[in-house]
Amino acid sequence: MRKDTIVIREIRPEDNAQIEHIIRDCFHEFKIPLEGTAYSDEETPRMFESYQQKNEVYFVIEADGIVLGGGGIKPLKDFEADVCEIQKMYFSPKVRGQGFGKLMFDTCMEAAKNLGYKQCYLESAPQLKTAIRIYEKSGFKHLKKALGNTGHYSCGVWMLKDL
Repeated sequence: MRKDTIVIREIRPEDNAQIEHIIRDCFHEFKIPLEGTAYSDEETPRMFESYQQKNEVYFVIEADGIVLGGGGIKPLKDFEADVCEIQKMYFSPKVRGQGFGKLMFDTCMEAAKNLGYKQCYLESAPQLKTAIRIYEKSGFKHLKKALGNTGHYSCGVWMLKDL
């Protein structure tokens, strides 16, 4: 994949099945628990519908009509209003290691700032070492415990960044 053939855009209803497949495949590939994670979230099969409020957005990365990954921003559930969460950022192996994850991450961080958030929170699995390195290099700091109420009790990495 070349960067000039890739488009990052907001999710559409017809993207739901493709992004669900990518998200779920990553859990099997990296041996991440299925319960207490995004794998079992009710919104995973209906990503378009789950990101339609004014203070949230979900982006997909696409090439030639094929969705190859995505990532989104939502308010952190049951927490301060000016703190968002970067959510469900997963990619097909076809685009990993080529800088597209960082590009998507930067797109989400810019959207978070534009939506007026002051901080961004994330949860991850220790198995996702490459993603965690991107977060660390981008200024996210590790936390000792989870914030808010995401329902992701199987995630063992919690991080926060001032925007």
